Amino acid sequence: MKKKKDFINPIDIDKVVDNPHALEYGHHIGSAIVKPEDKGKIKGKSLSAMEYQTDQQLGQIYEQMKLLAEQAKKIAIRKEISERIYQADFRFTPIINHTYFLYENQQNTQILSMIGPKEWGRVRTGKNYTYLATIKLLADHTWNIVDTNNEMFTKI
Repeated sequence: MKKKKDFINPIDIDKVVDNPHALEYGHHIGSAIVKPEDKGKIKGKSLSAMEYQTDQQLGQIYEQMKLLAEQAKKIAIRKEISERIYQADFRFTPIINHTYFLYENQQNTQILSMIGPKEWGRVRTGKNYTYLATIKLLADHTWNIVDTNNEMFTKI
């Protein structure tokens, strides 16, 4: 019988790995090419993408804030106008979603009326009054200016 020769591995034991798939580089000729990455380039691209995205999101939030600020301003104006209208003299109960007319008499007293400026008829009692605004009572009991003849009542 022939004696088997003991196999001696010509590769240094320090250069052999049990799990070659865990290596940071290709370990055979068919492996994918592994090139070192330029960390500065990666960081630069990442920062650029991050800045673009956050600027875009901040712009959207800014537009939303602007819209909310405009809505708040309109509500504040409507509240101020409503307070002025409730100080006017009227002898009826206003109904929601109905249109009324605001006048000022010769004593500078504001009067709320159901009669429009073109509806006074023959008597022309309306000539003693100055037309200020056409207004509508909203469901929240604030008033919306439909039309105005006076700068103090701004259309919303």
